[in-house]
Formats: sequence, C-alpha cells, structure tokens
Amino acid sequence: MWRKNLNMASIFKLCAVLVCVTACVINVTAATSSLDDEHRKLELLAKKNEWRSVVSTENGKISDVEIGDGFNRTYYLQHIEMDPNSLFLPVILHTDMTFYVHSGRGRVSWFDVDGETNGDKHKDKDKSQGMRIQRGDVYRFKPGTIFYIRSSLDDERRKLRIYAIFANSEGDLGVPVVWPYSGVRDLVLGFDKKVLQAAFQMPEEAVEEITSAKKPPQIVHAAQNSSSRTFWEVEAQFIEVFLGRNMYSLFEVNKKKKSTGVYNFFDGDRDVENCNGWSKAVSSEELPSLRGSNIGLFMVNLSKGAMMGPHWNPSATEIAIVLEGQGMVNIVCLGTGRKECNNTRFMVEEGYAFVVPRHHPMAQMAFNNGSFVFVGFTTRDKTNHPQFIAGKRSVLQTLQKQVLEVAFNASNSTVSRLLDPQNDSIILECVSCAEEEEKIMEEEIEKAREEERKRQEEERKKEEEEERKREEEAAKKREEERRKREEEEEKRKEEEEARRREEEKKKKEEEEAAKKREEEKRKREEEEKRKEEEEEERRREEEKKKKEEEDARKREEEKRRQEEEERERRRQEEAARKAEEARRREEEEMKRKKEEEARKREEEEEAAARKREEERERKREEEQARREEEAKKREEEEARRKEKERAQEEEARKREKEKAQEEEQRRQEEEQIQQEETRRQQEAAKEAEAARKAKEDEQAKQRKEQEEAEKREPEKAREEESRRQDEEQAQQEELKRQQAARRAREAEAKHREEEAGSAGKKKSEEEQKQEEIEYRPGGPGGEGRVL
Repeated sequence: MWRKNLNMASIFKLCAVLVCVTACVINVTAATSSLDDEHRKLELLAKKNEWRSVVSTENGKISDVEIGDGFNRTYYLQHIEMDPNSLFLPVILHTDMTFYVHSGRGRVSWFDVDGETNGDKHKDKDKSQGMRIQRGDVYRFKPGTIFYIRSSLDDERRKLRIYAIFANSEGDLGVPVVWPYSGVRDLVLGFDKKVLQAAFQMPEEAVEEITSAKKPPQIVHAAQNSSSRTFWEVEAQFIEVFLGRNMYSLFEVNKKKKSTGVYNFFDGDRDVENCNGWSKAVSSEELPSLRGSNIGLFMVNLSKGAMMGPHWNPSATEIAIVLEGQGMVNIVCLGTGRKECNNTRFMVEEGYAFVVPRHHPMAQMAFNNGSFVFVGFTTRDKTNHPQFIAGKRSVLQTLQKQVLEVAFNASNSTVSRLLDPQNDSIILECVSCAEEEEKIMEEEIEKAREEERKRQEEERKKEEEEERKREEEAAKKREEERRKREEEEEKRKEEEEARRREEEKKKKEEEEAAKKREEEKRKREEEEKRKEEEEEERRREEEKKKKEEEDARKREEEKRRQEEEERERRRQEEAARKAEEARRREEEEMKRKKEEEARKREEEEEAAARKREEERERKREEEQARREEEAKKREEEEARRKEKERAQEEEARKREKEKAQEEEQRRQEEEQIQQEETRRQQEAAKEAEAARKAKEDEQAKQRKEQEEAEKREPEKAREEESRRQDEEQAQQEELKRQQAARRAREAEAKHREEEAGSAGKKKSEEEQKQEEIEYRPGGPGGEGRVL
C-alpha cells in the first residue's frame, strides 16, 4: 500500500517537473498568471453559454462561436442540432467546411459544382453524391459544394448533432470574410420574375407560386405526406434546372444513390491506447476528402485520473471541442520578451471550445470522478509531428546527459531519474493532477483579483492625491483671478465716471441741436404736405382719364373674344359630328365581322360534328361486321368441337367466355372515348362563348372611354380659354401697376427738385435778412454797432 502511495506521489511530482522542464528546454522562463493575461485566456477559451444562436426552430437550431489563439487569429465554429426526421435545407458553401458528427444518425447529400469528388479515388460522371452519417464520422466539403442533411428517425429518437469548422480557403482556417453558406433558395430567387420565367422556361403561375411563398427556416420537419411536399417539389424544379439534373432530389432519400466514404473515429485501430485512454488522429491518408487541404482532425479519450502527456505541435494549431466530461488544460507560453506572455490553465466541460497555438507546450488532464473526451481540428503549414516531453518518446532522450545537467543545474542522479524510460509514452496516469491544477488556477485567480484590488486602490489614492493638488492649484488660481477682478473693477468705475460726465455734456449739446432740427423739420413737412395734395389732385385726374381709355379697350377686346369663341364652338361641333360618324361606321364594321366569325365557327363546328358522326357510324359498321364474322366462325368451330371429347368442349366454352369479356371491355372503352369526346366539345364551346363575351365587354369599354373623352374635349377647351383670359387680365393689371409706379417715381423726383430749389432760395433770403438785422452802419469812422 505504501509503495502504491509513493508511486502516485512520484508520478504527481514528475508531472509538475515536466511542466517546468518545457520552458527550460527552449531556454525560456514562464511567468505566473496575472489579470493582464485574462484577455488572452478568454480568447483561447469559449464557454458553452458563449455560443451565439443563429437559427432556432421547433425542429432544430444552429449556434456559432469565434475563438482566437491569442495572436490576432480567430477561428469560426458552428454547432448544428437537428431533431429526428428533420431536414437541413440545401445551401451552397462559400468556404471550406470540415465537420464531426457528435450524436445521432442521418444522411448527407451534396453536389460538387466544380465537378471534383472531394478527394475520392473513383470519379463518376454523375456529380451528385451522398452518404449516411453517424456518431464519430468526419468529412470535408470544398467551397462551392451544395449540400443538405436529413436526420434519421430511430427508436431512441436521438438528435443529430454536428460540429463544423469553416475556413477561408484550403490552407487558411481563419474566420471567413463572408457568411459560410447561403440557401439555394436565395441563390435562385435573387433574380426577378421575368428573368426566372425566361431562364427556367416555366409558366408565370409557377414562378409566382414559389417567389411569393414565405421563406422557410433553415431546419424544417421532413414531412412525408404529399400535401406537405407540394411547395418543395416546385422549388426543387428551380434547383434542378439551375444546377442540372444530377442533383439529388430532396424527396428521393430512400432511393439507391452513390455512396462516398467517411472516416469514423470509433472504427479501426487507435494511434495510442492503454488503460489511461486512447487517441486517434485523422489525415488525408485515412480520409481522402482532406487531400489538397492543410486540415487534420483528432480525438482524445482520457480515463479517470489520466493525462495527455506534456507536448507541443511544431507546425499546427489545435482547435478542440469538449464532447464529454470535465478536465483541465494547461498551456505554457514560451518566453518572447513580452510581459503579457504567461502560462495559462483553465477548466473545460462539455460544450466548451479551446485553442492551443502552435509551439505552445500543453497538457490535458481528466478529473478523478470522470473521463474527459474532446475532438479537434488542426491547422498545418506542413506535416506535423507532436513532440512529447516525457515518456518513451521524450525529446529529452535526444540530448546528452551532461548538457541537461548544466541546463537544469541538477545532479547526475536527478537527471538520470528524469530520463528513465516509462512504460507509457503519450497518455499517462496522473491521479488528482486535474484537481491540483484546478486548485492552483483558483489560487491564481484569487491572487490576480487581490493584485487587481491593490492596483485599483493605489490608482484611487494616486487619483485622490492628484485631485487634491489640482484643487489647491485651482484655489490659488481663483484667488489670483479675484484680486485681478477687483483691480479691474476699480479702474472700470473711474473710467465709467469720466465717461458719464462726457456723455452728459454731449447730451446737452445734442438736445439744443435737436430742437433746432425739429423746427426745421416741421416747416419742411408743412411744405411737403401742400405739394403732395397738389400732386394727388393731378394724379387723380390722370387716372380717371386713363381708366376711361382702358374701359374702351376692354370692350373692344371682349367683342373680339366672343367672336373667336363662336368660331371655336362651331369648329368643335363639326369635329364631334365627324367623330360620331366614324364611331358608328366602326361599330357597324365590327358587328359585321363578329357575325361573319360566328357564322364561320358554326359551319366549322357542324362540319366537325358531321365528321365525328360519320367516324362513329363507320366504327359501328366495322364492329358489326367483325361481330358477325366472329359469330360465323364460332358456329363453325362449335360444329367441329361437337365431334371432340367433352373435355375439349369445356375448354372451348372457357375461351368463348374470355372473348365475351374482352368484347365487353372493348365496348366500354369505346363508350368512354365517346363520352370524353363529347365533354371536350362542350368545353370548347364554353371557352369560345367566354372569349366572345370578353371581346364584346372590351369593345363596350373602349366605346365608353371614347364617348367620355369626346365629352371632356369641349369642357377642356373652355377651361383653357378661361385660363388664357385670366392670364391676360393678370398681365394687364401688372402693366397698370408698373405704369403707376413709374409715374409716381417721376412725380416724386420732380417734387424733390422743386423743393430743393425753393429751400435754397428761401435760405438765401433768410440769411441776407439776418445780416441786415445783426449789423447797422455807425458814425463817420465807418464802425458799426451790434444790436
């Protein structure tokens, strides 16, 4: 017992040492996890609740997720889930698609537009292919492939679940720049109805039926009854014409089709298998459809307390999806001089997706309470050979022991124990390793949170100190501004007082000048008022005279307009009379043509009826002659048969009975043909009558429209004349306004000239008078005295 415990402790210690060894082999030191590394960790991991819902119906759903590798590269995954007996409608791929079937059964049918066979050895002229799929199957489709999926209805009613990865091209698994696929329905119905009708040679009713139908969801129920298949059959007609007749019919899933090989992870031998679990990798050698691409697949099934040994991929990135159980993933970031490059560990469970970039050592561990199963896709620039650090295939075995002693700074015995070969090379026993990793992960998370809290506290204190300094500086600045404002306010008051005194002085002077201007203004206004009254009187006289002349001109124009209207009315009456005569002649001609056509149809129908009657009479005569001939033959045969034995007579009676039955059947067929002919004649007569009525209705409608147009013509002419008169009147009024305005401007200019001359003369007289008053002659010395 103690040996077993010692062995388990040794294995656990060895696992811990191996993780540390990985960094030492590349001469790099891995730093511990921190909160700055959380963003990169989240890029490598996509939890189940992070899958986005793309399609959700009562028959199934589609979800997707984008997951990164921490180096600005992102991958796109989809999860398709279909209820039993459901149909994933046809789509055309715009990207490369590789998928794995997680559960359920179904059938995939596809059509290669480029005519290739997805890597199959045997090509066929028929480009359509199909295969049944079940749990563990993997396959790949190229861009341009058109495919659809139908889930099977088994006794356990298991859902069909598929995980798929989409890539831009055969060698680029990055997120596609466009949506991975489009519905075939959208591909066809993107054109308008006229283009579809011409391209597919289909009647307008069929095109209208499919273009106006409601777009179905991507996953629908695969109904079997005929009523539910009507719409799909109409749409399938479009698809067959568009793609050719080689596409599988959506409704012939039970017919024999060409089968294409898939690879199943649960069939055949595994690459590695022991008591701790098994693993299997798939390349183009096992799955021909992978040829020409840089895509691979793998599956790992770890038992309880097992570990996929520490290893790294020299030329491949792994994108994995957890199918069952829980586990821990440990990824070592090799030193590149970047602070954000730290080791990463996280716990995953069913539905999680995670990425391991190339060159990054990793280890996956299962918990002690359950197994850990995951499937994944790999990207390769060339052939990839995983490099394991421990076990029989350890890369340390290729190095000299003395070099390792120096590299690890360890003794010879310690290095010898490190290099001792183990029984297992890839999948190792590692009891409680996952639990220990989970504990370390939780401690690191708690430590990161504590460091984050300390960092936030330090930042808060720093911000408070900066805020205090800013407040002190602001207070000093406010005090300085207050002192400046007080000085400016004192200076402003002094300037305001000086300005006020100056304004009072200026205001007094302006008041005196204003009084003088007011007196002068009053005098000018009195003179202007007198002149305006005189001008107004003269203007009224001129307007009166002009109005009399305008009235005389209007009376003359009104007389001419009435004469013109009378001539126009007579011309319109003459045109209406001619149109009426032409219409009557056209109706008579049309009536005569209809009578002639009806007479011809009656003659043709009578001739056809006579011909059919003669044909039936001839057939009856021929049938009667044939019957008489057969009766005569039967009588002769009966006379001969009387000489034969009773057994031969019985056989003859049987043959006669069979002939009578044939005769009765032939007679019934003839009656049925005659009834069908009568029915067709009746339908033809009904169609002819309906066509005649439709034609008569169309002619009546045309006559009615013509009469209404003729009635509207005089009214339209009157409206046009009224509008013309209104326009002339408006033009005349505008002309009057312009003339009045011109006269007013001329009078005002003349008045201003007269006023200016009068004001100048008056001012000269007043100035001369003022001089005479102010100065008078003095004594003999010639000096004057101011009064």
